Amino acid sequence: MAPYESDHATGTGPDEDPRTGRRKAARYVVPVAVVGVAAATIGLVPALAASGDPDLPKITAQQLVEKIAKSDVQRMSGTVKVSTDLGLPDLGSLQSGMGSGHDGDGSSADPRTKLTELASGTHTLRVAADSPEKQKVSLLERDAEYSLIHNDKNVWGYDSASNEVFHTTAQHTGDRREHRPSATPDDFAEEALKSVDSTTSVTVDGTARIAGRDAYQLVIKPKQSGSTVRDVTIGVDAKTGLPLKFTLTPKSGGAPVLDAGFTKVSFAAPPASTFDFRPPKGAKVTEEKPGKDGRREHAPDFGEQFAPGGLSGADTIGEGWTTIARFDTGAKGDKTSGSEQGGAMGGFLGSLGDQVSGDFGKGTVFSTRLVNALITDDGKVYAGAVTKDALVKAADADK
Repeated sequence: MAPYESDHATGTGPDEDPRTGRRKAARYVVPVAVVGVAAATIGLVPALAASGDPDLPKITAQQLVEKIAKSDVQRMSGTVKVSTDLGLPDLGSLQSGMGSGHDGDGSSADPRTKLTELASGTHTLRVAADSPEKQKVSLLERDAEYSLIHNDKNVWGYDSASNEVFHTTAQHTGDRREHRPSATPDDFAEEALKSVDSTTSVTVDGTARIAGRDAYQLVIKPKQSGSTVRDVTIGVDAKTGLPLKFTLTPKSGGAPVLDAGFTKVSFAAPPASTFDFRPPKGAKVTEEKPGKDGRREHAPDFGEQFAPGGLSGADTIGEGWTTIARFDTGAKGDKTSGSEQGGAMGGFLGSLGDQVSGDFGKGTVFSTRLVNALITDDGKVYAGAVTKDALVKAADADK
């Protein structure tokens, strides 16, 4: 089947809330965690939607991807459940011991550190938006709540547990995502639709009811062997084209590595008061000025933790789903297996991985349910959403 072609989507009426903007052309990126690996690609298979409940008009995968690309919902509110299971130990106590602020001296309300909690476990978010200038995301905890609010020029972070406030200013760029954390199905889907070619098949696999809405199921699968990804499923709202659910399942089976979905959603405009914020009495307020270009990364993109490109300075080996990031730490002789130079920390890290050897020499492979990383004894790192054998093979070929 030919690659993506620019036909027009068919089968649905006007969006509930028409939007003037249009996203960039749909592209697909292999979702990965911990490290960024280069873009994977897809050849769109125009499979028709299977019968199911609800009974929706048939649509091809190409048309459904285009529908997502055209979707531009700016007014909405809802509740999102996010579950992440990389097979890693609970790092909650470690995070607490490291302190709540950024670089050890910041605010517990700084979103760059607070929202890293989403990288493991199950969490509930409340989200709301009413234009590119008004957005709010709240992380609901057992006895507290963390909120990140973007209202016009102001960006506020508030941690009720510590009664700390983080404040900075925002530029008006027209990008509705720039000033809020990315942790909704829409965000993950956008990261998953960034590059297109023949290493992936995409089909429409029936319909579903998600958060009370009729939705199509878009299923993305790697064609290449050696990937640790079995498939990605995106539940797409039939009327607006907004992704309502995103599920990434590893080839090893079991629970999804990432499952993010709306449990409630409304496309009515939220009350204006939703985006109002004033620091509570007695709160500690930390002010941060924008960088030289007027911008800063005050809204961490959780979605990009599951996408390539997050590792600055890395070279790549291979293509598509089997792309491997390669870089040199420069720490030659600091063996992860526990040499005298590596010390106690080296021995501890080595005990967590599998010792391997090949033409490249010796090293240790650290594994999650999605991403594997090979750290060689001469300080090189090979990582990606690929099998351990694929990493060793890449290191041998790179010698």
